[in-house]
Amino acid sequence: MSNKASIVIVVAAVVVVVLPLFLSVVKHKEFSFSRSQQSPMATEKFGVKIQKNPPESKLTELGVRTWPKWGCGPSKFPWEFTATETMFLLDGKVKVYVDGYDESFEIGAGDLIVFPKGMKVTWDVTKAVNKHYSLEK
Repeated sequence: MSNKASIVIVVAAVVVVVLPLFLSVVKHKEFSFSRSQQSPMATEKFGVKIQKNPPESKLTELGVRTWPKWGCGPSKFPWEFTATETMFLLDGKVKVYVDGYDESFEIGAGDLIVFPKGMKVTWDVTKAVNKHYSLEK
């Protein structure tokens, strides 16, 4: 076998063995990078939109830090949203029961939430709440 033929065989073997391994590592790194750069997705529960730990850029874009604040200690009470309300919980934890549903869901510190106008709920504040809020005009 000639020297050139041996080199071609070695190069071909390297390409066949090493290239797929290299591509799988690169693909994994790109996937990890792209997932870490994505902003968290909002979910919806019974018509309530919830985004957990939104990026600071989203909060700045909305002007959240300029919104009025409201807070309360542990308590349980009914509430009706007379306007669409967007809130950002700074502290606390609330179990929310939406009228007409048997199940509940929890919201807590770091959540950006939108409750639609007309929604009736019961708030079960299990840990004192401090939030910024904005009412749609």
